[in-house]
Amino acid sequence: MNLKLRLTILSFLQFFVWGAWLITMANFWFGTKHWEGTQFGAVFGTMGIASIFMPTITGIIADRWINAERIFSVLHILYGVILFILPHSADPNSFFSVMLVAMCFYMPTIALANSISYTILKNNNMDVVKDFPPIRVWGTIGFIVAMWITNLSGNKATEGQFYIGGAIAIFLGIYALTLPKCPPQKLIDKNSPLSEQLGLNAFKLFGNYKMALFFLFSMLLGAALQLTNAYGDVFLSEFAHFPKYADSFVVQRSTIIMSISQVSETLFILAIPFFLKKFGIKKVMLMSMLAWVLRFGFFAYGVPDGFGLSLIILSCIVYGMAFDFFNISGSLFVETTTDKKIRSSAQGLFMMMTNGFGAVFGSYIAGWAIDKFFTHKFATVSDLSAYLETTPDNPTFLEILKNSFNAVVNSDGTLSSVVMVKDWQQIWLSFAIYSLVLAIFFAVLFKHKHNPEDVSSVKH
Repeated sequence: MNLKLRLTILSFLQFFVWGAWLITMANFWFGTKHWEGTQFGAVFGTMGIASIFMPTITGIIADRWINAERIFSVLHILYGVILFILPHSADPNSFFSVMLVAMCFYMPTIALANSISYTILKNNNMDVVKDFPPIRVWGTIGFIVAMWITNLSGNKATEGQFYIGGAIAIFLGIYALTLPKCPPQKLIDKNSPLSEQLGLNAFKLFGNYKMALFFLFSMLLGAALQLTNAYGDVFLSEFAHFPKYADSFVVQRSTIIMSISQVSETLFILAIPFFLKKFGIKKVMLMSMLAWVLRFGFFAYGVPDGFGLSLIILSCIVYGMAFDFFNISGSLFVETTTDKKIRSSAQGLFMMMTNGFGAVFGSYIAGWAIDKFFTHKFATVSDLSAYLETTPDNPTFLEILKNSFNAVVNSDGTLSSVVMVKDWQQIWLSFAIYSLVLAIFFAVLFKHKHNPEDVSSVKH
């Protein structure tokens, strides 16, 4: 089999096994299990917790002792097994614990997949800069395909999404063993200080005001990066609570609508070199922050029909700029402003601040805020029906009340149990305001002069 095709399959499956459940897990959590938002925020934060330490540990092992493809294989097989166990968790706490184990196995494989591809391409005298991007873009396609399969197979709110991801992860683990060998590079001197071996010497960058400010904003924006992955699909699905939207395409195929975001990602990646050369790193990062304002703002006023549907689609389109522009321009900023001796560690620190501490911070705070401030409680049928823009005797409403909220109407008009409904408009508006405040402070405080030579190596 052609070597590039083999690596393309690797990239496709690497993100397929994540996309099978990442966007739809909230539907299983809220719609099937009926667990709380604060606890969900903690579960989504497991990706950040694992990102803080696991990539470093596996990177050291791959650099010094064990072939990268073998570590990759073992991690994916273990990840797949854990995904089969995950949906059988009896309560939120056990779900959190099992998910944390799953993420400890999965998160380091993202960097390992890139490392394996780089090594194989270099060992076969191929151009990494030219040949890797077309391979990597199939990872995003794999993510999209997984989302579609989960939705079209009727598994977006069931344990089936985890079984799909688990089965393919085990297959990927076995497939990885067929790839060319990627032995340890042993570039780190075993006699070097422990701090250097662990990449801790990059932390001295916090002593530089400009770098410290950059890492602070990376963490604060990282808090927003995963929010729409965590809550986007369940936001669209919960329009099913409104009788007039219950049978809409957006509700039935919410995951397909959300996949427009990933399609947008692939397109904006192609535009990044132009924007970097034209406007510079700081302005591109600022564009990302403003794009997050639009991402959340469009969601706030989006509904499943008419102009509101256009806003939902626009939100998905602008996601590509919001997500890619900061991640790639931020990575380039680190690449062009740090000493080459600590550059790899500095890149790891950037990812740790965004996908690690930032993701954990955002997940916990968002989950807590949604429960505390943006969840309405209804005790009477008249109040709930008014909020859902219908009448108390609407047959569809009564069916939704029974099937979605496990409640019925008592003879005096009260509900048999308190019904809780999330106020998505206020949730998205609060996220939009947060992103706008960040953008303003970043524009004022972060000083960086555009130097076209910094991005001269970026092809377009």
